[in-house]
Amino acid sequence: MDLDAYRDIAPYRGQDFLEAIQRVKSNPEGITSFLRSVVSVDTEEQRQNLKRKLAQVLSLLDEVTDYDQFQRRITAGLFLQMIVENSISGFSYSGIENLDSSTAYLYMSNHRDIVLDCALIDLALDGGGQMLCEMAIGDNLLKTEFATDLFKLNGGVTVKRSLPMREKYLESLRLSSYLFELISEHNKSVWIAQKSGRSKDGLDITNPAIIKMLYLSQRKKGVDFNEVVNRGRIVPVAVSYEYDPVDVLKSKEEVLASSLGRKEKRQYEDLISISRGLKGYKGRVHIAFGTPIHGSFSSSEEVAYEIDHQIHTLYKLWPTNYFAYDHLNGSDAYAALYADFDGEAFLKRFKGLKKEVRTFALNAYANPVRSFLATQA
Repeated sequence: MDLDAYRDIAPYRGQDFLEAIQRVKSNPEGITSFLRSVVSVDTEEQRQNLKRKLAQVLSLLDEVTDYDQFQRRITAGLFLQMIVENSISGFSYSGIENLDSSTAYLYMSNHRDIVLDCALIDLALDGGGQMLCEMAIGDNLLKTEFATDLFKLNGGVTVKRSLPMREKYLESLRLSSYLFELISEHNKSVWIAQKSGRSKDGLDITNPAIIKMLYLSQRKKGVDFNEVVNRGRIVPVAVSYEYDPVDVLKSKEEVLASSLGRKEKRQYEDLISISRGLKGYKGRVHIAFGTPIHGSFSSSEEVAYEIDHQIHTLYKLWPTNYFAYDHLNGSDAYAALYADFDGEAFLKRFKGLKKEVRTFALNAYANPVRSFLATQA
């Protein structure tokens, strides 16, 4: 694999990594701003803690020499631990036993949070003694050099979205080729969402085009469809948040888009979602790894169906999901599964919202239950 051929989209390596480290070190204000997006600084004790964390980051930046170390020591070892301590009441994972620590995989998960999904998957992999993964994220989030540096220092793979149609297609082929070669030739894992954009309605459906592009990127090399699927070692992953800190914001955006008949992204919309997602209360979070997809498939749609089936089956259903499902159906079918849950307090999250926004938000919590039930039919 010629890594230099993908230098513009791949994570920083070698001299590029070292130069980016120096740029980040020279911007303590930027680091402080990022830390403030993770923890509260309302009291003097919290402000002093922030200073200690900044000093810790600056010290670690002197020690890391590649993005794997950055991920393990700074992201998983510091940033994500702060998020778990401040906004997650319980972090767990399962399915690690399905994985070989010496083997690379293409982790494909549902997509609920702009940056946390892939980051928490890495935290689970780190905790389970597995190889960490590179992660694919759209260039629409890389607005500044500082943001780009943090992303690419952390194993980020750039998805170029702001291109004309023809160039975008060719770039998608190139990105797919990078992902496939990274796994099958370079033996390095990578994460990608099951579709472009977050699942704001709670319906986690894989876009078959992702599978198709992987195949098309290798077709000229004589690699057939099933060989691409099997050598790609796709592992479905279900990321389950008990509470979505951005549930109301997502619901308002989608209801507005539906009424307008089009999506109008406001300035700083993504940054607001990222900040609230990082800092907002998430309750319990579970990462469930599926089994690597292997076998004979006739189409991209068939592979996508298998990914969806695993994600819908593995998804950890919380009391918030079961309560929302029963509440919308006017039933008590799952009452035993949320017997100690404060449903009244949960409904207050949506108090004062327009009916259609409240209904959309509750459906986003109920839909994972519906998806699971569909796998049992």
